[in-house]
Amino acid sequence: MSAFVVRPLRRLLLRRPVLARHLHRSSAWAARKLVQPFKLADIGEGITECEVIKWSVKPSSAVQVFDPLCEVQSDKASVEITSPFEGVVTELLVKEGEVAKVGSNLCLIEVEDESSEDAGEGYSDQLPLQKSEPAPTESKYEELEPQEGIVKEVPERRLHPLDPRAQAERLKVDGSNVLALPSVRHFAKQSGVDLSLLAPGSGKGGRIGKKDVESYLSRASSGSASSSSSPSQMAPENDVVVELGRTRHAMWKAMAKSLEIPHFGYSTYLDLTNLHNMLPLLNTHIPPHYLLNPPEDKPMSVNPSAIHPAPSPPDVPPTAKYSRLTYLPFLLKTLSRAMTDWPLFRSSITPSPESSASQKPTLTVRPHADISIALSTPTGLYTPTLQRVDTHSVYALAARLAHVSALGRRTPSGLGPAEMPRAGGTLTLSNVGALGRGEFAHPVLVPGGGVAIVAIGRARWVRDEERHGERRLQVGVSWSADHRVVEGAELAAFVECWRAYIEYPERLVADAV
Repeated sequence: MSAFVVRPLRRLLLRRPVLARHLHRSSAWAARKLVQPFKLADIGEGITECEVIKWSVKPSSAVQVFDPLCEVQSDKASVEITSPFEGVVTELLVKEGEVAKVGSNLCLIEVEDESSEDAGEGYSDQLPLQKSEPAPTESKYEELEPQEGIVKEVPERRLHPLDPRAQAERLKVDGSNVLALPSVRHFAKQSGVDLSLLAPGSGKGGRIGKKDVESYLSRASSGSASSSSSPSQMAPENDVVVELGRTRHAMWKAMAKSLEIPHFGYSTYLDLTNLHNMLPLLNTHIPPHYLLNPPEDKPMSVNPSAIHPAPSPPDVPPTAKYSRLTYLPFLLKTLSRAMTDWPLFRSSITPSPESSASQKPTLTVRPHADISIALSTPTGLYTPTLQRVDTHSVYALAARLAHVSALGRRTPSGLGPAEMPRAGGTLTLSNVGALGRGEFAHPVLVPGGGVAIVAIGRARWVRDEERHGERRLQVGVSWSADHRVVEGAELAAFVECWRAYIEYPERLVADAV
C-alpha cells in the first residue's frame, strides 16, 4: 500500500470518533468554520462607548476562552476584555486609539461550528467562511458507524458570559439539566410531563417540585396549558410576581429610609480643561508597578542602591493594575483636599441607641477623608469605601478604583468587609456621566451614607463665552446634602473650595512639595 493511501487512511481512523459524531448530527465531514464577530458589551455604569487602548492579539493569533483580547478605556476606568470564543483572530475591526460604541463589533474570530442541527437558530451574526472546502457526501462514508466503546463524548466547555450562545444555552433546557429530585423526575415521566417546560421551578434555586408538575397537569386538564413545546414560545397568561433579590431588597429599604432625610441640592459646572491637558504627561510617568504591561528594566550605569537598598514598591494585585489615568482619581483626590479644609464633610452622624433618643444628636469628625463610590455591578448596586483618600497619590487611587471595580464585576460579588467597612464614607460619589447625555442628576442620600453625595455628569467640550469663545471641557456636578447638619451656604462654599483644586490641579504639586 502506497504512502499516498496510508496517510489518508491513518487520518481517517484517528478522526473516526469525530467523524461518527458529525455523521450522527449532520451530513458534514467535519465541523464547519464560522467567523464570529465579537461585540463590545456593556461594561457597567451605563457606559455607551469606549476607546480601545491596546490589543493583546494580532490577526492570525490563536485564542482560548477567557484569553485577554484587548483593553478598553471609558471616561470611568479601563477594563480588560477577554475572548468568549476559542479559535483564530481573523481581523481587528477597531484600531488602537479609536472609539467603539457598545454593541459594535471589535474583531472577528474564526471558530468551529460545533452546534447541533437546531442550534443554528438565532445565529444571524455568524458569518460562514467563503473559502471553506466543500464537504464530501455522506454516502461515501456511510459504512463508517461508531463502534461501541470507542466513541467518547466530548466534554462540554463552559461558555464565556459574552458568548452569544450563552444566553441561548441558558434559555434552552431539557429534562436532564433542570433541577428536580429523582422522585419528581419519576412522577413527571409517569405523567408524561416534560420538565423543561416547567423550568425554573418554584423551589429554591429554581428547583422543580411535585406541586409544579401537579399544577401543570391541572392547567393541562382545564385546557389552559400552552401547546408549545419550547419555553421561549410560552407566553404567560397571568401576571408574574417576582421576588426582589437580596441586594435589590437592601436598596429598597435604604431608599425608604432616605425619605427621613431632608435633602438640599446644589448643581454647578466644573472646568476640567487644565486637568485634561495634564493627563498625557502624567500617563507617561505611571509607576511601573501599577502598569498592566510594565516596560523592561534597563540597566543603569549608576546603582541607586549602592549605599543602602532603595525602597521596594508596594505589592499591587493584578486586578489593581491599569494602563492610563482617568479623571475620576483626580476628582477624588481634589475632593479629599477640600474635605481636609472642611471638617464638616469629614463627619458623620454618631449612631445613638434608642434609649438615648432624648439626647441631642452628635457628629463624629474623622481625621481623614473617607469617600464611598456608587458601583453598579451584575448583582446590584454597592457603595464600597475608599478610606484615607487624602493620604494616597492619584496613581494609588486609580489602582484602588480598578481593584474595587474588578471585585464588583465578579459573580457573586467579590466585595468584602475590607472594601465595604461598616462605618462607610462621609461623602459618596456617583459617576453616572456615561449614562446617556445627562449632565445633572438628583442623587439620593441614605442613612449611614455620610452627610452629602455628589453625582458626576457627562463631560463635554463647550465654547465659553466668558473666555471669548474658547473651547473648554466642562462637567456637571449635582450635590445633595443632609440639611439637618449641612447648611445651604456651607455646601455651596465647600463646592467652590473643591472647584479651586480641580480647576487648578497644579496646586497638588505645591501641596506635595
